[in-house]
Amino acid sequence: MSDFNYAILDKRAHRPWPMPDRAWVMTQTWHDLLFAHWRVPVGTLRAIVPSVFPIDTFNGDAWLAVVPFHMSNVGPRFAPSLPWISAFPELNVRTYVRVDDKPGVYFFSLDASSAAAVATARALLHLPYFTAEMSVTVGRTIEYRSRRTSAPATEFRASYQPSEPPAAPVPGSLEWFLTERYCLYAIDHLKHPYRLEIHHPPWPLQRATADITVNTMTAPIDIALEGPPLLHFSGRQDVVCWRPEVIRR
Repeated sequence: MSDFNYAILDKRAHRPWPMPDRAWVMTQTWHDLLFAHWRVPVGTLRAIVPSVFPIDTFNGDAWLAVVPFHMSNVGPRFAPSLPWISAFPELNVRTYVRVDDKPGVYFFSLDASSAAAVATARALLHLPYFTAEMSVTVGRTIEYRSRRTSAPATEFRASYQPSEPPAAPVPGSLEWFLTERYCLYAIDHLKHPYRLEIHHPPWPLQRATADITVNTMTAPIDIALEGPPLLHFSGRQDVVCWRPEVIRR
């Protein structure tokens, strides 16, 4: 894990709430992310997101994202990075919710090429992970391919690249709303809602262009994505994660 940037732990002023006062447990480094966002009716999401998680909106609009990227440094705190275990592509379908004034991410699916990562996340976090055949070719453009190997079948193919220099999103902007989120929400095996907190620096976002030739990622949740997406790219983000905590009501 020699290339993980531990200096991120000292960058806290940008956070919307303080870091947890307990020890973090995992590192991840996210590379070459494409944020492809579409507006989706609030009612459509309300029907498929657990009612305990209020839908978060920006100027009345709800958003859904398809986010392809690849990861490294995935592993427990202080554990060595193992290339055949700690690095793999991932592809997320997500929306945005807010609990106790803490905005976070809710995942409809997470596809990964690592069977071990999929099994671990399903067992420990009850997250909707799926195994997929995936490839990522990094050049002037990112060539990304994914085909889920388990039901429900999905596929994603795209070429994408940044089109502007990177900049941190302006607080209060749409870009801030879509990306500056420091937790995820899910339901555990006992049907309890939980929050899993993360920490990272502000996103170095770039406007992007993309040629998305195949995208059936939202077919399992019966959402048809309409119109061109809002596109952003980010080259790298180092992240630490905490253990999940049940949300008490």
